[in-house]
This record gives sequence, structure tokens and C-alpha cells, in this order.
Amino acid sequence: MSKAEAKKTKPLNVNPELDTPTDLSKDAVGEISAAVNVLLADAFALYLKTKNFHWHVSGRHFHDCHLMLDEQSDAIFASTDQLAERVRKLGGTTLRSIGHVSKLQTIQDNNEDYVPPRQMLRELMEDNKHIAAAMRKAHEICEKHDDSGTAGLLETFIDETERRTWFLFEASRQESSNAA
Repeated sequence: MSKAEAKKTKPLNVNPELDTPTDLSKDAVGEISAAVNVLLADAFALYLKTKNFHWHVSGRHFHDCHLMLDEQSDAIFASTDQLAERVRKLGGTTLRSIGHVSKLQTIQDNNEDYVPPRQMLRELMEDNKHIAAAMRKAHEICEKHDDSGTAGLLETFIDETERRTWFLFEASRQESSNAA
């Protein structure tokens, strides 16, 4: 594990006023909370990137892409409260600011003035694949600590993320030269 990864997975100290009772060990709470907080930071980063592309998509498939990206951003945003509340249920603490998000996120921002529509979809597809892989790793941590609640939540989000990946892939495919 690199120094940057160690910094990202370092458990947050919990103020005694926020110490939620749990049967999980302190180490389990710290390890699971750290993994889920990175997922949460990535969800916020992917939400904003998806909204950015939703607002700036152009071209002949504008309507379909605009609607799909709006739907996807809503689904991503809906996951954030569930992830954060899961960390709190375990007795951990979660994100507190945009700065905190920027320290933990592994999804790269896209600040370009213009991104071609197909490139937008492909970039989002890769980001969703990245998040699904990170969720699987977090799921392994949950299984190691017998945290079925967080594992189950992640299973649902993995499925939703794979669905977004599939839709982005299909929407970004180039038409075959054999098409009529």
C-alpha cells in the first residue's frame, strides 16, 4: 500500500459525542468506514462529473444522452446518503466538506471546456467500472469483518453501477458499417 493509499484509508477519530454503539471491533469500524468514505467521495466526484457532462453534452444524440446522464446522476446522488449513514450506523464518521471529498476521491475531475459526447460517455463508463471495482474491494473488507449490512448495500450499488456502465457502453458504441 502506497503512502497516499494509507492516508486515504486511515480511520477517522470519532468524537465521543458521535460514538454510535456497535458490536463490530474498533479496527473493523475504522477499516470499513475508511473504505466506504472513499466510495462516498468518489460518488460525489462522479455525480458532479456526470452532471457536468449532462449540462454540456451536444450533438445529434443530445436528447437521449442528456436524459440518460440526468437519470444516472440522480442514481449516483441517491447512493451518497445511504453510504454516509451506513458509516454512522457503524460508529464511524464521514465526509465533512468538498475539501474532504477532494482528499479522498480517486475519480479524476474533468475541467475541459469541451468534451466530445462519445468521449464523455466513455470516460463515465471507465469511472463507473473503477467504482464497481472499488466497491468489490470494500465488500471484501466488509466480509472479513462480518458486516453483512454494508456488504448487502454494496451489492445493490455494484449492480446499479454495472447497469450504468452497460448503458454508457451501449450509448457510446459506434455504428457498424454493416448497418442499413
